[in-house]
Amino acid sequence: MPQTWWYALLSVVVVSLASLIGIVTISISEQRLQKFIFFMVSLAVGAMFGDTCIHLLPESFEQAGDRLATSLYILTGIFTFFLLEKFLLWRHEHVPQKDAAIHPVGYVNLIADGLHNLIDGLLIGASYLVSIPVGLGTTLAVLLHEIPQEIGDFGVLLHAGFSKTRALSLNFLCGTLSILGALIALIAGSAASRFPIIILPLTAGGFIYIAGSDLVPELHKERQPVKSLIQLLAIGLGVGLMLLLTMLER
Repeated sequence: MPQTWWYALLSVVVVSLASLIGIVTISISEQRLQKFIFFMVSLAVGAMFGDTCIHLLPESFEQAGDRLATSLYILTGIFTFFLLEKFLLWRHEHVPQKDAAIHPVGYVNLIADGLHNLIDGLLIGASYLVSIPVGLGTTLAVLLHEIPQEIGDFGVLLHAGFSKTRALSLNFLCGTLSILGALIALIAGSAASRFPIIILPLTAGGFIYIAGSDLVPELHKERQPVKSLIQLLAIGLGVGLMLLLTMLER
């Protein structure tokens, strides 16, 4: 196996392990953890909107070159996740109550996060095909980007009703899709550069839908001024982290 493959696969394994950051909450009691979930959901809102507006959308338009097609892919992403949640909500109402404890936003978020991790793997794999230094730089950028994202995603899964152990396992499973993405890029070679043109705007649409239609309404259920201010600061922190990563990548 070429040296490039070893570097690329080791990099995506390290990136996948970032999804286990929620393990630090295992020893925290459920009562105390609930107090922090609203903060993590707020952070997820900021990270999703920030990632979409600062990274995904600019990258989508830059790579595609066709603004109309990219815009349609974004809309397709929004409506696809809308239909997906409609189906999950329908299923949620037509299964026994003991099986309907998980809010559909949890599953929708897993799908969007899985697509996002797949893209990260594609980018890392493709960057190593250019050179090892370029691949290492891309891996560092993706890793820094993943940590705040995964904290927010873990909070969304807990908020949706998953146990800490199950949320951690599912988050890690989504994280491993970056390995699949890297393998696709390494096998496909130069053809892999075309994949993000479609997947990036679809993921952007998914993040816009989840953050705007599912998570923001949940934040509005908190009416206390102090907690509302903390939510706003957490959203700002999520956006700020995405902005900071852009500065570090330059």
